[in-house]
Amino acid sequence: MIEAVGLTKRYGAKTAVYNLSFQVRPGTVTGFLGPNGSGKSTTMRMILGLDTPTTGQVTIGGYPYRKLPNAPRQVGALLDAKAVHGGRHARNHLLCLAQLSGIPARRVDEVLGVVGLQDVAKKRSKGFSLGMGQRLGIAAALLGDPQVLLFDEPVNGLDPEGILWVRNLMKSLAAEGRTVFVSSHLMSEMALTAEHLIVIGRGQLLADMSVRDFISHNSADFARVRTPDTEPQQREKLTAALTEAGGQVLPEPDGALRVTGLPLPRISDLAHGADVRLWELSPHQASLEEAYMRMTQGAVDYRSTVDQRTASSS
Repeated sequence: MIEAVGLTKRYGAKTAVYNLSFQVRPGTVTGFLGPNGSGKSTTMRMILGLDTPTTGQVTIGGYPYRKLPNAPRQVGALLDAKAVHGGRHARNHLLCLAQLSGIPARRVDEVLGVVGLQDVAKKRSKGFSLGMGQRLGIAAALLGDPQVLLFDEPVNGLDPEGILWVRNLMKSLAAEGRTVFVSSHLMSEMALTAEHLIVIGRGQLLADMSVRDFISHNSADFARVRTPDTEPQQREKLTAALTEAGGQVLPEPDGALRVTGLPLPRISDLAHGADVRLWELSPHQASLEEAYMRMTQGAVDYRSTVDQRTASSS
């Protein structure tokens, strides 16, 4: 388990992370989200002992990273897939890492097979595509067969098949009881991969909850209701009945109604009581991306002028 308590990091006058506390538990994929400049990379570097907290602490299994016995066998990480000597063969790169950590050479061939690079094991990494570089970085993270894994943008540069492979890999690692902490900007992928989310903005904790709860807390669920297009009076009658019952009704551009404040069975009963036929009655819940944008809109450091005009007019 990863545990941060009151984690703060300052660089001169700039505070990158402030009073951050959270736990990343084993057996589940935990997504780490936040806008650019929110402090995600700094937090990951502090977890791995690459940066020292100004105050507070972060531990892995109860120990700071630097005090873990044989840390590479307990913790695997992908922070920068490009941090590889370009002149080395993929296998030699992994072999050097294995020798430094006392990991048997046979494990190198195992992880090359896991990430699908066995056929290019003797090619120099400088000729690798972005996606191949990501796979090599993931192989390095898996080398010590660790119980704790951190991945920063692991699907960067991968094709759809590669993205699916990473998703399944993350889930299978968590299913084995490992702690899996994944930072990503791809909301659609996080929605399919993560079960729990830690969201930060401007270095502070914004949310620490399940994906389902996060979407529910940060979205306005509504029902979409549609009456026969040829009978506008039915639509008006239904609008009146729903409003009288305490619902909020807004017209959609295509003629449907957006209803909030009433559950679907109640809407159905009210339509039946008003003798109104329904062509559609469907629930709508925001996507993870919509919920994320809603929560972090006040914590974004970089906006285009178009964004600012849109924000000021909404």
